[in-house]
Amino acid sequence: MGRRTVMLIAAVLIAALGTTLVFVYANNANDRALADQKPVKVLFAKTAIAAGVSASDASKAGAFELREIASKSVAPGALSDITPIANKVALAQIFPGEQIIAAKFGDRGSVTSLPIPGDRMGISVQLADPARVAGFVEPGSNVAIFVTLTPQATGNQGANTAAAQSFTRLLLPKVEVIAVGPTTFTNSTSTNNSTGQTNTEQLPKAILTLALTQAEAQKVIYASQNGDLYFGLLTGDSKVAPGAPTTVDNLFN
Repeated sequence: MGRRTVMLIAAVLIAALGTTLVFVYANNANDRALADQKPVKVLFAKTAIAAGVSASDASKAGAFELREIASKSVAPGALSDITPIANKVALAQIFPGEQIIAAKFGDRGSVTSLPIPGDRMGISVQLADPARVAGFVEPGSNVAIFVTLTPQATGNQGANTAAAQSFTRLLLPKVEVIAVGPTTFTNSTSTNNSTGQTNTEQLPKAILTLALTQAEAQKVIYASQNGDLYFGLLTGDSKVAPGAPTTVDNLFN
C-alpha cells in the first residue's frame, strides 16, 4: 500500500470522526435546548395580593393561577402549589403576573412597612383606572398630579374670571407612589335623559399611597375632596412645569 493511499485513508477516517463528533455535539445541544423548553407548572398571581394577606386566603379569593412555562423561565424559589406557604402571609404587595416565590411570604408580623421617606408622610387617594394611567402606576413610580375643579369648589361662581369656570391645572409636578392597593369594583348608575333608562356599570378603582410633605398633603386632600385628580406617569425625560389653568375659553388655543 502506497504512502498516498495510507494518507487518503487517514484523511477519510479523520473526516468521519469529525462528522461523528459534530453530530454528537449537535444532538447534545438539541437535548439541552429541549430540556430548557420543557414546560413546568408554576403558580402566578392572577390578581394583586396585598401585604399581610395569607396564601390560603389569597387562594380562596382566586388570586393564584397555575401556568405552564419553559423551565429556563422559572424564577428561583417559584412554587407550583401553596402548601409550603399556606399559613404564611405576603411580606409585600404581589402584583398580577408575578411568579409566586416562597421568599416573598413569611410569618405574620414580619410584613414590610411602607417605605415612607423620613421627611414625608403617606397619604392615600382612590382613583379609577383612567386616572391612574390604566393601572401602569406602580410602587416607585413618579407621577404628576392634575386636578379639575368646578366653580362651586372655587367659591367664585359669580365672578367673571377663569375661577368661575371648571378648569384643569397641574397640582404637583412630581410625587412618588409608595404603594398601590388591589383593584376593586364600584357600581356607577347613570340615567339616559332622552329615554329615562337607567344603566349600572362596574368601575375598577384602586387606592394609591403617595409620599408627601405636609403642604403637598393638604393640597392633595383638598383637591380630592373638592374636585377630580388625574395622574400622569413620568419618565426620566418627562417635562412638567406649572402653567395657566385650562378652561373652555382657552381649550383650543
